[in-house]
Amino acid sequence: MRAQRLGLLSSCERRMKVSEVIEKAISKEIRWIDAARILGISDRQMRRWRLRYEASDAAGLADARRGKQPTNRIPTETAAKVVRLYKASYQGFNARHFHEQLAEHGISVSYTWTKRMLLETGCIARGPKKKVYRRRREREPMKGMLVHLDGSKHRWFGDGGMQDLLAYVDDATGDILAARFVPEESTRTVLELLGEVLRDHGTFGRLYTDRASHFVVTSKAAEGPDRTKKTQVERVCDDLGIELVCAFSPQARGRSERLWRTLQGRLPQELARAKVTTYEAANAYLETRFIPAFRKRFAVAAQLTETAFMPIAKREIERVLALRFERVVAADHTLRLHNHVLQLEKPKGLCPLQKRRVELRVSLDGRIAVYLGSRLIQTFHPKNLDLDNPAFEAA
Repeated sequence: MRAQRLGLLSSCERRMKVSEVIEKAISKEIRWIDAARILGISDRQMRRWRLRYEASDAAGLADARRGKQPTNRIPTETAAKVVRLYKASYQGFNARHFHEQLAEHGISVSYTWTKRMLLETGCIARGPKKKVYRRRREREPMKGMLVHLDGSKHRWFGDGGMQDLLAYVDDATGDILAARFVPEESTRTVLELLGEVLRDHGTFGRLYTDRASHFVVTSKAAEGPDRTKKTQVERVCDDLGIELVCAFSPQARGRSERLWRTLQGRLPQELARAKVTTYEAANAYLETRFIPAFRKRFAVAAQLTETAFMPIAKREIERVLALRFERVVAADHTLRLHNHVLQLEKPKGLCPLQKRRVELRVSLDGRIAVYLGSRLIQTFHPKNLDLDNPAFEAA
């Protein structure tokens, strides 16, 4: 506390205060160790001040650096160039992202200096104060043990409305396994992106998501999800042997939330700089440029070299990634699916199917397969089948 009060004094007042204490120590009114405590300094520093005072009186206590330019001071021209560069080409970039871009312009300065310069010139604003401490959850030791799935609605590109960005992220490495811009997060878009993960990496252990309605059924907000009622995503996960884990708060998915802060602080600025305005161009940029750079910059090595990903055949992926509906065959061997009437042909080697319960699997490309148990009965290719219809969200 004394050291803090001493720091608030002017240079002259400070020297007078120190010299007063030193005089009392020299006259043996107080001990030197007590003088050090009064001034809030170490015994070693007290000895230095004593020698300087004995050599030059109070003038020896002045800061010898005052009025001198630091030897490592960044030139004014460089500082002005950095500010002009940010305002001209990098508006909206955060300090860390902008500092990484300076190397492309041949400017070598520290990140701390860059951030301080951007704050002092008003180019960026100070971030919010840190919140309540929460304990960090350790990463899984092996790739494929836990995969995060989340979406973020944000103005990612263009001057119009907002877009959804979906991403599957491996917990052990922080690597983005698959990501895609879509107009709206839904069962179909979630399963389509899951297909990319399965084709490129294989099946995995657990899928960590929020409690959106296309993941789990939650009858009351204050209660947990009803796991006896299966959503389309849950049924697919059950078929693949993937455990679906739901978070109950944003803090429980802290690693995923930090990922979105990073993406929202970098990706919109890069897309704007690249003049991206369409979903096709945004997804192309995401796959070819942003994700490889993100993987190189942020992905970490897993603790174990083994992987929990298990390969799966392409044919099996097409069979599993489908919306499932149970129906009872009518007396005239027809099935109804959301205003579509499907006429079954006479089955071969089976008893008549009237009143039998069958399962309809609607693939993501609009093909309908009818199963009796594990046996495929017939396949339909109806026209004008709108999989984005909310009716297809429910089982």
